[in-house]
Amino acid sequence: MAADAPTSAAASVVASRPSILRRLVALDTALSLRVHSFCRPVPRPLLKALEISGDGRFWFPIPIALLPLSSASGAAYSLFLGLLLGSLLDLLLVGLIKHLVRRPRPVYNKGMSLTFAVDHWSFPSGHSSRVFFIAAFLRLSSASLRRVLLFDGPIAPARRWIEDYYDGELAELLVWIVSTWSVATSTSRVLLGRHFVLDVIAGAFLGILEALLVLNFLHL
Repeated sequence: MAADAPTSAAASVVASRPSILRRLVALDTALSLRVHSFCRPVPRPLLKALEISGDGRFWFPIPIALLPLSSASGAAYSLFLGLLLGSLLDLLLVGLIKHLVRRPRPVYNKGMSLTFAVDHWSFPSGHSSRVFFIAAFLRLSSASLRRVLLFDGPIAPARRWIEDYYDGELAELLVWIVSTWSVATSTSRVLLGRHFVLDVIAGAFLGILEALLVLNFLHL
């Protein structure tokens, strides 16, 4: 009987885990619906614009088009290559996790065009992981970004004017803008009803992890 006690205790712990998970999902569902309902006055065209700005179909062509225009040994090449590799990694990880978890999207999700089968699933938010990857990648590789922006090329006059007006570095300003955009885009996923709050949080952490992996791989 004494030997059976630890086994029974372990079994009870295992049995309680689904209940805890269900409570967490229920809390997340209720919180997400409350946030979505409370923020209905936010203009939907603004939220849709943020949705489009974080779409992978918009971001994939950018590094692909800019890579051939960069020197293979330059900082710009490393940045664009990192953005491309991170986007591919994000697509792979988000698709895999969505396929494994298979959490349905909110029932109040309306007007969404689905491209792939995994887009029917909600966890994690691909938009959040993508935009947080971009923001974290630029933040952590700000030294390379600064070198790219310091070249004496066509943007030099505009760069000097912005820095004089801003009273700071253009790289710092760009990172701040991208970081703000990443938070706004991720928030819009809940306000549009595309995702639950936990989907967005998980996506954000996944994007930051992807940035760390890509930076470590490229040794930036």
